[in-house]
Amino acid sequence: MQQIIDRRLSGKNKSIGNRERFLRRYKEQIKGAVRRAIDGRGIRDLERGEDIRIPKKDISEPVFHHGQGGQRDMVHPGNQEYVTGDRIARPKGGGGGGGSGKGQASDSGEGEDDFVFSLSKEEFMQVFFEDLALPHLIRTQLAETPEWKSHRAGFTNDGTPNNLHVVRSMRGALGRRIALGTDKRRELHQLEAHLETLLAQPADAERDQALVVTRERIAQLRSRIEAIPFLDPIDLRFRSRVKVPVPTSKAVMFCLMDVSGSMDESRKELSKRFFILLYLFLTRHYEKIDIVYIRHHTQAQEVDEHGFFHSTETGGTVVSSALVLMEEIIRARYPSDQWNIYGAQASDGDNWHHDSGRCREILQNKILPLCRYYAYVQVAEPEQNLWDEYTRLSETSGPHFAMRKVTSADQIYPVFRELFKKEGAAA
Repeated sequence: MQQIIDRRLSGKNKSIGNRERFLRRYKEQIKGAVRRAIDGRGIRDLERGEDIRIPKKDISEPVFHHGQGGQRDMVHPGNQEYVTGDRIARPKGGGGGGGSGKGQASDSGEGEDDFVFSLSKEEFMQVFFEDLALPHLIRTQLAETPEWKSHRAGFTNDGTPNNLHVVRSMRGALGRRIALGTDKRRELHQLEAHLETLLAQPADAERDQALVVTRERIAQLRSRIEAIPFLDPIDLRFRSRVKVPVPTSKAVMFCLMDVSGSMDESRKELSKRFFILLYLFLTRHYEKIDIVYIRHHTQAQEVDEHGFFHSTETGGTVVSSALVLMEEIIRARYPSDQWNIYGAQASDGDNWHHDSGRCREILQNKILPLCRYYAYVQVAEPEQNLWDEYTRLSETSGPHFAMRKVTSADQIYPVFRELFKKEGAAA
């Protein structure tokens, strides 16, 4: 039976095979560390991997040792403190070298710190989203292999006649003829002037001999000049075209957040974490991701990420203003036949009671037909009129709409997994 061993190195003389075995062996510890690491990241903060810390107790190797009981004689060289019958106490605190920076300072003891392992960007995202997938969705223009598009890339010496560039070819031919015939033409002009001088001299045997030699050389030079081809195969220049990969899929993610007076900083932080997870997840499926931030109170406006999470402007609550603005942006910039559109709305559920029904109608009739998926996350426990209207919508909208509650940071990831779990997988 033939076995293939991957001995490629993964930088700094590290084996790829060993790295993959480590990732498989400590999968649960790495997944837990990755989930903790996401708390301090921005939505677009994907330019790096992550240094994760694994407690040393989780990577300790099993060992064989003597059990309790029985009589054993042991020799400790250099012992000057103990005699037969003394009992040796276990090391305590930092002095015993517990490692990981715990305990008090001491002049003795030793131990081990927690193991720090660096995950690359791809490894980080693979661990974080390995069991998630878009539910019930047919992603347009999505493929595992990139599409190719032909682009001009200068000129080449080989090609088909239909790609022949006449001007470039003639320019090259002219330059070649000038370069090859310059010295010969210079010499020809000199010999013609010398021939005129000889013809003006009195006739004698020496002059006649010089005339014969000069005329022969002139004829030879003219023959060589005429032999230079007008157009040579090396002069031909063809338009060169190369295939370059282009994104086969692109998506836009709309982030809608209520910034009315009832949305305090803790609720905004919960919303931000959910949006981060959604962005990271979509980057696993799409090569190009646009993010549109829409904040609203009584009025909605499109802002940047900093203004979305940190602006202090506040007011009442009219949720439909954000939905209307989202539809306008889709119609103007993101046609649904070219973009995969996703919407994520975070709110505490508080809304002007006459507006909640309008929100349901706008979603059902205008936005959901354009979206691949729309998720509503309520970051407060009380169920108000907006939650009731969205519940009615979820009963008739099918798999394109989902809604959940999140009231604490530890619920964000489970709720996200439930919204975007693989079909048939446990949440």
